[in-house]
Amino acid sequence: MMKMSTVWIGLLLLLIFACSSPTKNFTPAENGLDAGREFIDACLKGDFSKASFYMVDDEKNKLLLLNVEAAYREKDKEGRQELRFASINIKEVSEPNDSTVILYHSNSLDTSAKQTIVIKRNNSWLVNFKQSTK
Repeated sequence: MMKMSTVWIGLLLLLIFACSSPTKNFTPAENGLDAGREFIDACLKGDFSKASFYMVDDEKNKLLLLNVEAAYREKDKEGRQELRFASINIKEVSEPNDSTVILYHSNSLDTSAKQTIVIKRNNSWLVNFKQSTK
């Protein structure tokens, strides 16, 4: 009886550890350009937890990122693979003030112009996705 309960406890612990998601430690961006690049790259690669880390944490931004994730997941395997291998083409970096950076960019698959706005908030550089253009 004791041995049986030990086996069940072991299996239960194994199941708990197997189902828990690993904690990812992302490095905070040192500047607006780094935050913007990390965010854009994470979106292209389908790493939306990383993209979220580099984004202002509010409901509208979360909803917009969920929409981008849904569009990414709708692509077939080849489409997602193409995005993962796409390169970011930064056309211009503008700094209208000391707490805002605007990246004008495209990627090697989609050459349409996009704008990503990065702001410094509480000493952290974060993408304000709701003010950026897709």
